[in-house]
Amino acid sequence: MSETVLPVENDIFSEATETRTRRMTLNMGPQHPSTHGVLRVLLELEGETIQNAIPDIGFLHTGIEKQCEALNWQQVVTLTDRVDYLSNLNNNLAYCLSVEKLLQMEIPARAQYFRVMLCELSRISSHLVWLGTHALDIGAMSMFMYCFREREDLLKIFEYFSGQRLMTSYIRIGGLALDAPRGWERIVKKFLETFPSRVEQYEDLLNNNPIWTGRTKGIGPLEVSRMINLGITGPLIRACGLPHDLRKMEPYSGYDKFDFKVCTSTDNDVWGRYQVRMGEFRESLKIIQQAMDGMPGGPVQADAPKVVLPDREKMKTQMEALIYHFKIVTEGFAVPEGEAYVGIESPRGELGYFVVSDGSAKPLRVHMRTPSFGNIQALPELMEGRMIADSIAIMGSLDFVLGDCDR
Repeated sequence: MSETVLPVENDIFSEATETRTRRMTLNMGPQHPSTHGVLRVLLELEGETIQNAIPDIGFLHTGIEKQCEALNWQQVVTLTDRVDYLSNLNNNLAYCLSVEKLLQMEIPARAQYFRVMLCELSRISSHLVWLGTHALDIGAMSMFMYCFREREDLLKIFEYFSGQRLMTSYIRIGGLALDAPRGWERIVKKFLETFPSRVEQYEDLLNNNPIWTGRTKGIGPLEVSRMINLGITGPLIRACGLPHDLRKMEPYSGYDKFDFKVCTSTDNDVWGRYQVRMGEFRESLKIIQQAMDGMPGGPVQADAPKVVLPDREKMKTQMEALIYHFKIVTEGFAVPEGEAYVGIESPRGELGYFVVSDGSAKPLRVHMRTPSFGNIQALPELMEGRMIADSIAIMGSLDFVLGDCDR
């Protein structure tokens, strides 16, 4: 911590009187409980007012993009789980869609419906972590317990489908890793029946709470034009009234078959971002219900024997299936030369994967366009001129994940 003493002119006092203003440089993080990850924010303060804020990322750098070049195309799926670890299924989907675009692969309708359903469950799970931790930062401790109670139900659903709670790798190139287990309708239906009342409970606790409204309303506004220039997407841009949602604007994986609305707000502050995400809870439930009601039959993997692992039962009776299984696992599969980009709507905004192939079994380049990296660029302008206490609410409203920034 350092101090800078600057002279300040003041006409109220005589010329012989000199007033002095102290500016303090303060490090918030990289292991501060309110930075939501290993983020360092360098704050320049004048009293309790923030004059400048500089975010410093890179403390969680893993080199995932470089690691992708050493693995075959299918193995990269496991790395995408770890980019945004609160919404891993959306990362699985964005990567697989990009590779499938190069392969010109047709995905069965049943796999597409399951992809949509699971990604919306993942969106709810991610928003629950955001709401619980954001409310905890501002002082609503009970919300953290309630949100993680519902998130635990979702993690059990993910485990039921894939065998893993967090790093599922369930969405694969060509479809899904496995067909849905028996009884999946029962556990998903149970969640759909109980969660709407939970959302109402959250709003009953927060919407009329004077501390919550005082800490969120009018805090952290930013002009829409500036947000667009910074590349900000997701609930942040929709809280400014701009209905930018790739599920509607550029439908992928069958989203054009689902009826839902894009949640927006015109408040353009921490409160507006909260309202957008609460609306998305309800819209995601609608999408999941439609996916269950209209779930088609058929396979969950594309008919591509040289790319998709063959059925295990076929391996026991068909020599060709056994050979393909051995070759895919040991050597991978070649992807036609070229490049592709597909963007999807993750819980934090536009998530896109840019993949480049040289025709071999390994990617030449994999680059992630992650929403957290873009959204965090707004931090200096959102914080400038605010009280230091407001910085906690502003950072929480961005809902960034540092694994999403440091790749």
